[in-house]
Amino acid sequence: MDIGIPIGIIVALGAIIGGNIMEGGHLESLIGIPAFIIVIGGTIGAVIVQFPLPMCSAAIKAGIKLMKAPKHDPQKMVDEIVNLAQLARKDGVLGLEKVAGSASHPLLKKGVLMAVDGCDSEVIRSTLQTVIDQEGEHTENNAKVFEAGGGYSPTIGIIGAVLGLIHVMGNLSDIAAVGSGIAAAFVATIYGVAAANIVFLPTAGRIKMRHQEEARQMELILEGILAIQAGLNPKIVKERLAAYVPAHGKAGAAGHVGSPAAEAA
Repeated sequence: MDIGIPIGIIVALGAIIGGNIMEGGHLESLIGIPAFIIVIGGTIGAVIVQFPLPMCSAAIKAGIKLMKAPKHDPQKMVDEIVNLAQLARKDGVLGLEKVAGSASHPLLKKGVLMAVDGCDSEVIRSTLQTVIDQEGEHTENNAKVFEAGGGYSPTIGIIGAVLGLIHVMGNLSDIAAVGSGIAAAFVATIYGVAAANIVFLPTAGRIKMRHQEEARQMELILEGILAIQAGLNPKIVKERLAAYVPAHGKAGAAGHVGSPAAEAA
């Protein structure tokens, strides 16, 4: 589980509630079920109007998936590709067919099978790059759903506040209740702004960040497959792919700086 997300939400809510209490406010004043229903329900409805239901469903799944810790291990992927290069060096590219099914990443499996089928480097590059681009497009759509929620929720919150004020103005005869009614009306505004800046927009940003990690791994796989297809020495393959392993990577990554092309040169 990626504990950073719940920790961030708890810290944000704790700071807001704590600050309110320090200023003499009460926790009960921040609780408003009708305001919550207006803001969250209205925001969800607006998002559904903008995006098709399948896209909304995919975005929700992507958001839930963020709770799981990422499994990207660049060094482990490099080691796997180097092992494939050693096998190809020993038994030829056709020898990879028997191990393609056990590849740890779908893109790696696809690339290995294409190399086994005798596809040239340009076909492999264009095909795998298309897969990478499509994955990026799907991720961008997921992020846009949450960004839309972050845009709508503050406005829906204002609508909730106005509705509350209308109710208050309709009962001016009870002066004692006017002050508390106005205060309660603005709870919807707080919910809308908080939902946008604590949940929706940060989630969109985290989805994009996760995709950057995945895209980098897929680029690593692409370069590895092309190196194997070209028949490069496993040591050269390892040096070429070292550029994709960050200095703080797992398993004692070397963390070379520079592009694969520069490493190959």
